[in-house]
Amino acid sequence: MTTTDLRVTPPRVVRMEWIKFWSLRSTIYTLAITALLTIGIGTLITSVISAADDGPGQDDFSDPAAISLNGVMLAALSIAALGVLMSTSEYASGMIRATLAAVPARLPVLWAKAIVFAAVSFVLMFATSMVAFLAGQAILSSRGFDSVTLADPGVFRAVVGAAVYLTGAGLIGLAVGALLRNTAGAITTVVGALFVAPILIQLLPASWNDAISPYLPSNAAGSFMAVEAASPSLSAWPGLAVFAGYVVVLLAGAAVLLRRRDA
Repeated sequence: MTTTDLRVTPPRVVRMEWIKFWSLRSTIYTLAITALLTIGIGTLITSVISAADDGPGQDDFSDPAAISLNGVMLAALSIAALGVLMSTSEYASGMIRATLAAVPARLPVLWAKAIVFAAVSFVLMFATSMVAFLAGQAILSSRGFDSVTLADPGVFRAVVGAAVYLTGAGLIGLAVGALLRNTAGAITTVVGALFVAPILIQLLPASWNDAISPYLPSNAAGSFMAVEAASPSLSAWPGLAVFAGYVVVLLAGAAVLLRRRDA
């Protein structure tokens, strides 16, 4: 075996993180829970809303796609927790020392984790969002309400946006986990940022709420998931840019601290 055969390369680091990702007992369970929440809650809410409505007519739903994707926001909590665990589990077990000994440059480890997580999450979450959307529209159509198809303006983007939001929420969890190195603290921080902050911000004066609320991570991602932007939300592509900015900044912060701190 030559020295070249033992060289640390990006594909080998990605393969290492791939193996570790699937070796986590929580991976399959958490991904399954995320899928069930996305499909189950979306289907349930669509059924309840359509059953409670007086019937098709002038008050048909303005955004049928959004009704089908209602489960995404809660499902983000599950996949964000998985992202946290992908980072913090190694610190809890002490395996991070072996990992960094094998990859002294350190940063390839973080990038490999992000690549593996993003690839797996986006593929699975896109399929899940598609099922939730199709199931919801089938329910609306069966009860005589207006439904939409993927060919309608903005609808396919909304479905893709659901997968993007779930993937991004997981990457935020991964980055925060790498920053804090503590599972409980990281999950609490992510829950606060994605779910509690949008509720608390509504307690502020309306002018402050309108100025701040669209730029919160979950609201910015939500604007990309919406077929039609509602005031005071951002429009679709600026919303995506803001949400992506959070992910990039947090991963960059995690990279800086990974280089500077001891394992």
